[in-house]
Amino acid sequence: MGKNQAATKPIGQLKIIPRSEHNISRKHISKNALKVLYRLKDCGFDAYLVGGGVRDILLGLQPKDFDIATNATPEQIKSLFSNCRLIGRRFRLAHIVFGRDIIEVATLRGHHDEEQENLGKQSEHGQLLRDNVYGTIDEDAERRDFSANALYYNIADYSILDYWGGVEAIANKQIDLIGDPETRYREDPVRMLRAIRFAVKLDMQITDSTAKPIKTLAPLLQNIPKARLFEECLKLFLAGQGLNTFKFLVEYQLFQQIFPNLAEQVADTNSKTYALITHALHNTDDRVNRNLRITPAFLFAAFLWYEVESAKAHYLSQQVPEHDALFMAIHAVLDSGQYNVVIPKRFSSTIREIWLLQPRLEKRAGKRSLKVLENPKFRAAYDFLLLRAQVEQGDLAELANWWTELQQSDELIQKDLIAQVSDDKPRRSRRRNPKRRKKPQQ
Repeated sequence: MGKNQAATKPIGQLKIIPRSEHNISRKHISKNALKVLYRLKDCGFDAYLVGGGVRDILLGLQPKDFDIATNATPEQIKSLFSNCRLIGRRFRLAHIVFGRDIIEVATLRGHHDEEQENLGKQSEHGQLLRDNVYGTIDEDAERRDFSANALYYNIADYSILDYWGGVEAIANKQIDLIGDPETRYREDPVRMLRAIRFAVKLDMQITDSTAKPIKTLAPLLQNIPKARLFEECLKLFLAGQGLNTFKFLVEYQLFQQIFPNLAEQVADTNSKTYALITHALHNTDDRVNRNLRITPAFLFAAFLWYEVESAKAHYLSQQVPEHDALFMAIHAVLDSGQYNVVIPKRFSSTIREIWLLQPRLEKRAGKRSLKVLENPKFRAAYDFLLLRAQVEQGDLAELANWWTELQQSDELIQKDLIAQVSDDKPRRSRRRNPKRRKKPQQ
């Protein structure tokens, strides 16, 4: 494997921006990140705040994470911090743990060459499978993905090192990939998802050269581990801009690679699947932006609901009883492997409960309604019913309104509401055992 050719154009002239010419102050950086930066510096290592932390402060935003780059190796970092743990095989990283706050520290990356095959490895598609080749800050700057993320805040003198015109890209609101886009996307196809996420999150435009190869290379996402794609989905859809992100992902043929089983449905903006997904994302964005609790289970339940409906109809056509048909359909959809994410059990179990409660919400007679109200997952199932009603209207909207009124009513009105409804199937009369005749006394 020859030298990595990620950057096809030479490094631009390094621009060092002194403290007096930028707006980054130590008061913008978390105390724990500063502790790590100063410990590394005081022990003789170079230490930089990098990536999104620098970018967001320059944009006047509060960074969510503070990532650090250094010329110290992971083992040297671990020797400096008793609260350090080393993670990752593909990318070796150090996590410095301060309670619930984790500061991620990466050793400056270098280029791959034939003498380092035990440290760096690429697949036949050009994807980096192992990347623990360390280098200089100049090489690390070439390895960064977007120019806006290739900025280094130097704790030694509080200057910013700008190798690829990142400050200018931020000012121009541009997402611009460093190097040859096709090579960079092949190295890590998730960069295509990151381009969309950053463009939506930061209200920026993807440059033409960065956008052009995405549709062609989108199928490379199918080579990414399903667990990693699930984590990427959380970043894409649970950050408060999920609806716009979804529309861009569909436009660039990326959503269809994560959920190939939904490709046909999301291509049709008039389909029930498309409507349910967009309503769910709109509601999720609203809850995120109001700091309300959300769960990925609800969103994935919406993504896959009409797949369950279709599978259930298939089993019903084979004369399978309705209750069994639903169970079989849920199993077929969740366990089929038709989509390229793996949903952790803590979420898939909630998805099953939401789906299984939908037909129970339709059976309202007698004491059934009050029992369903007591179910721990009732609220999630009810919210899901409201979502379905937005799409399907008709009887489902009437059903949703009935459950809304039931929750808001006192005990007397609840009894009246329940008395007004009846199930589709008549209630069976309970058959009594005939009384045994007493034997005549002798």
